[in-house]
Amino acid sequence: MKIKLKITWEIILLILIILVFLVSSFLSPYFLDIVNLLDTTTNFMEKGLISLAMTYIIISGNIDISVASNMGMTSAFMGVLHRMGTNIWICALIGLIIATLGGYLNGYLIVRFKLPAIAVTLGTYALYRGIAYILLQDTAVGIDSESFMYLGQGYIAGTPIPFSLVLYIIFAIIFGFILHKTTFGRYVYSIGNNEQACKFSAIPVEKIKIILFTITGFMSGLGAILLTSRLSSIRPDIGSGLELEVIATVVLGGVSILGGSGNMIGVVLSLFLIGFLTYSLNLLNIPSQVITIIMGSLLVGTVLISNLLEQRRVRVGK
Repeated sequence: MKIKLKITWEIILLILIILVFLVSSFLSPYFLDIVNLLDTTTNFMEKGLISLAMTYIIISGNIDISVASNMGMTSAFMGVLHRMGTNIWICALIGLIIATLGGYLNGYLIVRFKLPAIAVTLGTYALYRGIAYILLQDTAVGIDSESFMYLGQGYIAGTPIPFSLVLYIIFAIIFGFILHKTTFGRYVYSIGNNEQACKFSAIPVEKIKIILFTITGFMSGLGAILLTSRLSSIRPDIGSGLELEVIATVVLGGVSILGGSGNMIGVVLSLFLIGFLTYSLNLLNIPSQVITIIMGSLLVGTVLISNLLEQRRVRVGK
């Protein structure tokens, strides 16, 4: 009796993670230290949170390149309010509301004026970062609240498990369940496959788009709060360049940049693959420029392999 193993993209990512662990443990005796491994996850949890929302956006056939600028704007508003003497938790709440409104604005402009998502978010990418610099100039605002810093630096009591990792896992489960087990999730896939057909099928496409971009704004704000907490300071350039890392994480996770396919498990595996690979390269004192080249090559290779697998699937289907 022959057993046929279906090789999925998630299995490939899992194999790559195992390879990273095997090679890295051989090259560095410090890699497999469980405390260090858990500790390093705090460096990419903000990216992970935003990647969850970006997965929905890309599956729906859209994109949002303003997420990092939204983080900067959120952090800048928090900095201005905190410098005025406002409690940091109130600052965080207001910042979260502002980030959510920023996401809503993206969705509203796309739907109301029927503009491409990339055009709108490219505009708000510049707008939100500009607002951040207008508010804070080139200054930084320090934070000394231990309770607030716990979000990005704290650990679950009596364990080496970072609070931010637990927070990410909770959101990953929620986002994964909604995407794969609810009608809303099926609508997201349908819009990515054929938006016009969805409109003829009475699916509220415009409403769903606004919801998706609003959620992405909320997650950008949450990521900004987490990153601000981890750095213990507020700067207008916070999160710069993170939008490309988020998109790369989602695409590497097997989500088609054209929309309509992908799943949350792949995105989660992709996040940890990139995170642990970066940690390994840093342990080996690889220059940051070389790390960037390696990550870029990994992404290009991913797109090529994914495309070849899709072509093979189509040929087999015929």
